[in-house]
Amino acid sequence: MLGPNRYGKAETRLVRVHRDGDTHGLVDLNVSIALSGDLSATHLTGDNSGVLPTDTMKNTVYAFAKQHGVGEPEEFALLLARHFVRTQGQVDSARVSVESFGWDRLGPHSFQRRGDHTRTTVVTVTRDATQVVSGITGLVLMNTTASEFHGFVRDRYTTLPETTDRILATAVDAKWRHLSDEADWGKSFQGAVDAMTTAFVNTYSFSLQQTLMSMGTLVLSGRPEIAEIRLTLPNKHHYLVDLSVFNLENENEVFIAGDRPYGLIEGTVTRDDVPPATTEWYL
Repeated sequence: MLGPNRYGKAETRLVRVHRDGDTHGLVDLNVSIALSGDLSATHLTGDNSGVLPTDTMKNTVYAFAKQHGVGEPEEFALLLARHFVRTQGQVDSARVSVESFGWDRLGPHSFQRRGDHTRTTVVTVTRDATQVVSGITGLVLMNTTASEFHGFVRDRYTTLPETTDRILATAVDAKWRHLSDEADWGKSFQGAVDAMTTAFVNTYSFSLQQTLMSMGTLVLSGRPEIAEIRLTLPNKHHYLVDLSVFNLENENEVFIAGDRPYGLIEGTVTRDDVPPATTEWYL
């Protein structure tokens, strides 16, 4: 028996240059499309009469970039997803995921790629509903103090010492679901990122879990268009180096930056009585 399924074109790389005289604009996206619906025939008998080629999906991305331009990633994803549901009768749901890579302007037509984070968008359009999820990945943050960790459970395998002064570092992976499919997407994105970084800076942390809650709460309090936010925070451990063998004291100054293993803290902060999501959104 055939269960849930979907198919599409993954990671179509798109660079769109908007030319306004001598001043150019630059958009750099990675676009993935997945369609689902009445597709049982191709699975069960090889009948492809209801299958839109994935190559066509790729071509649609490029054609739409020319015909409509590319602004905010949410807008472009909505345009694509609605197109596939509207034009393909066998398609019940279109999911468009976008990674947006930032570039800083150096001149009228010169740019420098930003490497501090990647903006993300996942839009799902069905016959009955539309869901927009925005996000960010790879936002690396660090506090060199104002973080403690003690009072935790101990058993026979616990060796971690308690601390009242530690480095707290993480690489934020956050996704937030919007209450509607209309918003000032750029302002909303920047406002959410600003709230997360502000909360990280200003929270005296006794655990990364506490910091996660502070970050999510500040996003929701300042962005009424956001229904809920899912945060994934790896704990980027920094270990104090033992310098006593060199007759030197290490007063929380010299550390080893750990790679793996690492702690992983995940949680969702949501509004009371928030409308349910139309589809799974934080995976």
